[in-house]
Amino acid sequence: MRPLARRFAAKPLLTLLALLVGLTGFAYAQATETLLSAKDAHAAANAGTILLLDVRTPEEWRDTGLPQGAIALDAETPGFEVRLAGLRLDHPGKRIALIDRSGALSSSLRDKLAGRGWRNILAVRGGMLGPGGWLAEKLPVTAYP
Repeated sequence: MRPLARRFAAKPLLTLLALLVGLTGFAYAQATETLLSAKDAHAAANAGTILLLDVRTPEEWRDTGLPQGAIALDAETPGFEVRLAGLRLDHPGKRIALIDRSGALSSSLRDKLAGRGWRNILAVRGGMLGPGGWLAEKLPVTAYP
């Protein structure tokens, strides 16, 4: 093959390689966007772009109240995933943000659900009581009966 022909033959290969690397990076960035700050969760819940679910227990809801705009859905109750599926059907296209006490349960629950095929599930960083969490940011709460 002549030198000029070799140079042009290599270009499509390099272009394809660059495209694959770029797409992989984009997919990784999309997959790693699974945490949401408390302030961003509050703004998105107010804007109606996410469904904010408080996955703590009723005792915890009574202690601190619920984040304003959140739906109380105890992750420890039987049928949690069925109720979650019902909420997803009632709110198509909305991402679901989970908030708990410190952020640990919501992150592990998000990962567990992702392993079962759920998509667009986020965890609120810091939960209700952790650093940078809902109460630390002085975000509004509503009383739980």
